[in-house]
Amino acid sequence: MSRPPSAGAVQAEQLEQYRQELTGYCYRMLGSIHEAEDAVQDTMLRAWRALDRFEEREGLRPWLYRIATNVCIDLSKGRSRRALPIQVAPVQSGELVRGDVRPEAFWIGPAPDRMILPLGDPAEHAVSRESVRIAFIAALQHLAPKQRAVLILRDVLRWRAAEVATLLETSTTAVNSILRRARGAVGAADRELTPSEPSAGDKELLAAYIDAFERDDVDGLVALLRDDAILEMPPFELWMRGPADIRRWMVKADAFGQERFTPVSANGSPAVAVYRRREPGGVPQAFSVQVLDVTDGRIGAIHVFLEPALFELFGLPVELVE
Repeated sequence: MSRPPSAGAVQAEQLEQYRQELTGYCYRMLGSIHEAEDAVQDTMLRAWRALDRFEEREGLRPWLYRIATNVCIDLSKGRSRRALPIQVAPVQSGELVRGDVRPEAFWIGPAPDRMILPLGDPAEHAVSRESVRIAFIAALQHLAPKQRAVLILRDVLRWRAAEVATLLETSTTAVNSILRRARGAVGAADRELTPSEPSAGDKELLAAYIDAFERDDVDGLVALLRDDAILEMPPFELWMRGPADIRRWMVKADAFGQERFTPVSANGSPAVAVYRRREPGGVPQAFSVQVLDVTDGRIGAIHVFLEPALFELFGLPVELVE
């Protein structure tokens, strides 16, 4: 017997209320906001089709997470993990050598905060920010999919071991064992993610970063960097370390020419969408999304994602009408 239309509408609303948090979960699992959206859509379709088999005692949220976990594990089978240039290529000297180009599916990508971070409890939001940093997402990809799921569910979403065991259809002992190995693999043994909120200093640093570009101030930009700062630029196998090589690259690549900047919120970090003119007098067009890792008030990494398709996700036009 089919469900009455009114009951179906209520169920659909109940499913939809979990879309954002499931997107954040799938993004951590997969390292791509595009794949995360697809995974959540698949999760919702599978859940809708299986509603007649849903048991209230299990709870709707755990049931959806079980489906989403299986979807992400299925997507991860038979493919290489997503990565960052620093993980797959030798360091460059800052000369104008971009390296090989890899397809989008090879790289970890950024994600707008509004799509992956919770809107409610400030404490929950603070922990979630740390768990979507580019470096943490990259570390997660080194784990086997089941390890990834356990680490996210236990250390990020704060599920109890017994709840994770039920979701994965295994024992609590097995979950605790998987968690210990996962923490060790990502360098997080015996510690939890440290909650933090965006600081005024982060906003000031981003403003100074943008100002340096707008004033063609190479030395001003370099002064914002840590001594061990890196610059990387997917889809090229390009990365370099240290202010001297980053400065050399910026000058040789004419990185300061004809650009427009729009601050955005990405991966719980200061970020900016960059427009660039293809020719003098041309219309500024979507060029890159740049996400900054900040440590102790200075820039530790500049992740430059050369993917204009990202602009739509950030609610931005691909061209600026002046």
